[in-house]
Amino acid sequence: MQDSVFTKIIMGELPAHKVYENDGAIAIMDIHPIQPGHVVVITKKQVPHFEDLSPLEYQQFTKAVQDVAKKLRTVFPDKRKIAVQIEGLQVEHAHANLFPFDTHEQYQSPNDQAEPNHDELARIAEKLKNA
Repeated sequence: MQDSVFTKIIMGELPAHKVYENDGAIAIMDIHPIQPGHVVVITKKQVPHFEDLSPLEYQQFTKAVQDVAKKLRTVFPDKRKIAVQIEGLQVEHAHANLFPFDTHEQYQSPNDQAEPNHDELARIAEKLKNA
């Protein structure tokens, strides 16, 4: 299997706004956020399906998802919910999308053709790291 864009980020070959890391997962700011604060939690082991992870790898992944969700609630206390979407469609590498939201309309796909706002991503990433 060829290295995914996420594997390249994990290996330091591509830049990212990292907000969290444990032994089995890394969390980065999504460059095309569904909502401000959109974080992607990525398994360090590249597998196309999260159910292919070992029990320990899955535990590390879900621990990262839970820890990042708590950070998001701290940084975005005015939002009603934190969404969690486990997927691997655009990048065949198990990952979860987490983002704060209030309404069903905010739970939608972003414009992935827009230029990323790296200043805003870095600002939120710093807040999440320190949460």
